[in-house]
Amino acid sequence: MCRLNSIENFTALQERLIAESHPDTPTIVIPAGTCGQASGALNLVLTAQHEILSRGLQNRIRLRVTGCHGFCEMEPSVLVEPKGTFYPKVDPAGMRRIIDALLRNDVVQDLLMADGSSGRNYENLGDLPFFRYQNRLLLSQNEKIDPLEITDYVKLGGYAAFVRLLEHNAPGEIIDELKQSGLRGRGGAGFSTGMKWDFLAREKNGKGKYLVCNADEGDPGAYMDRSILEGNPHSIIEGMLIGALATGADKGILYVRTEYPLAIKHLGTALTQARKFGLLGTNILNTGISFDISLIKGAGAFVCGEETALMRSIEGRMGEPRQRPPFPVQKGISSLPTLINNVETWANIPVIFRIGAREYASTGTGDTGTKIFSLVGKIKHTGLVEVPMGTPVRELIYTIGGGPSGKVGIKAVQTGGPSGGCIPAELFDIPISYEGLSRVGSIMGSGGMIVMDENTCMIDVARYFMKFLMDESCGACYVCRKGTQRMFELLDDIAAGKGSLEHLDLLEELSLTLKDASMCGLGQTAPNPVLSTLRYFRNEYLEHIEHKRCPAGVCKELISFSINELCTGCMACVKACPEGAITGEKKQRHSIDQDLCTRCGACRSVCRFDAVDVQ
Repeated sequence: MCRLNSIENFTALQERLIAESHPDTPTIVIPAGTCGQASGALNLVLTAQHEILSRGLQNRIRLRVTGCHGFCEMEPSVLVEPKGTFYPKVDPAGMRRIIDALLRNDVVQDLLMADGSSGRNYENLGDLPFFRYQNRLLLSQNEKIDPLEITDYVKLGGYAAFVRLLEHNAPGEIIDELKQSGLRGRGGAGFSTGMKWDFLAREKNGKGKYLVCNADEGDPGAYMDRSILEGNPHSIIEGMLIGALATGADKGILYVRTEYPLAIKHLGTALTQARKFGLLGTNILNTGISFDISLIKGAGAFVCGEETALMRSIEGRMGEPRQRPPFPVQKGISSLPTLINNVETWANIPVIFRIGAREYASTGTGDTGTKIFSLVGKIKHTGLVEVPMGTPVRELIYTIGGGPSGKVGIKAVQTGGPSGGCIPAELFDIPISYEGLSRVGSIMGSGGMIVMDENTCMIDVARYFMKFLMDESCGACYVCRKGTQRMFELLDDIAAGKGSLEHLDLLEELSLTLKDASMCGLGQTAPNPVLSTLRYFRNEYLEHIEHKRCPAGVCKELISFSINELCTGCMACVKACPEGAITGEKKQRHSIDQDLCTRCGACRSVCRFDAVDVQ
């Protein structure tokens, strides 16, 4: 790998890489992001490498190890190009059969899944509803790139948009085109990215400016940013390079939480390779423009997702927010003008300047472009979903997600992370947009989407998120520190059957106080889970308060378990009970000792005959 010393050198390299590629050669693609590795993808990689090398197949079959493709539930999976054949849940034996089939120019029709169940292959990713109804502007690149090889990214047209803009060097035109694209920040607030860049560009400062990628993804159940960082790190670097060109920034920072070791590894490699290519550092491609990016690891504090707290953490201080103004673009890191965008926002920048602002803006209804969601919870198909803005919530849950994972229906979906709201099933026709979600008491957030079925207690959900926010509050302002604590205590009382109607009035009063008086977004949005559940599921609160009953059978103090006549005496619940509260002979109906039962629900989760009742 040699340093490129001119724009012409880069263009020549890109043309050579494209000419030397072999798109018709069968290629085994193994997604090995964090989710894939946890499911055994590295064993598939080792098996494929051994088979290809030991059998001398290097010129007949290629292997590409990539980041996550999005269908995390089906990991470890294999994609075979150029046909696009998709094999879910593959084990090493299945990997060997796939290679044998490739040599015959065939597919494996009866491949067993890694868990031993019978599966099927799909001739093309588009055959799966999970992929068919998405618009994968960003995630589709993960399939085609080895994140540890910059040449894979360059071969796909990577850095070409930056080099073209570098050659023309017209910052004002870059910002104008970004404004025309309509891109809004994907970190949650939804502020116009073009306007934000314009503010920084107008700041005159002889000491320099900062660009920051906020990769402190802390929402429970959310991993969209992690997937992009692991699978396509160069898209972030190129986005920041274009941002530097447009705003005059000379310093960049990637702020990543320490809990993302694979993302940190891939980012570190990508930064090193970009510098060796001459795309980062001083005098980029001999144009006189200098911009470099530092990688900083955060300690995993949720509040550091807030801009001003993040800047303090970067400076080596405790991550606490500060009052605004001054805004970061006026006075940020080390008192220098600073612009902060999140991972998904930066990843959209190269796409916009590759396909053009007009084409990008034509995607989506209301808001432009696509949005990635982590679709998790009580749903058949979990994973990362990328859809155009304006797509109805119902399409994500039922068309792409496949509907409920169990026998009971879906009750609600929680969007926007811990500070988001719970949307009831009857409102699933609302479009996914910043304003649309806000109208029903929720937020876009960074893209978390947790599906809940009828066995979910909404008071328990509100209590869970309030506990999370209470623990993650930095404590800098009294309203948030004590308000979240008191709201959690009230919810805890209600879940334990100790609540009163006055608790509901106090919850609403505290919610409004937090929204009005908290210093930062954490406190201002913390009441959303409570307010939305009070708004749409008030009857559940009343059941807990007036009848001391949890309709979903979740709150331990208000329920009891019993075994009905459907019991076959299979002994599964006896073995699963951690307290030894279940007794009975084999093939005879069992019984539960209520004095020993802790209401953990283990018996209910293992019973295959619906023999465990909860009241």
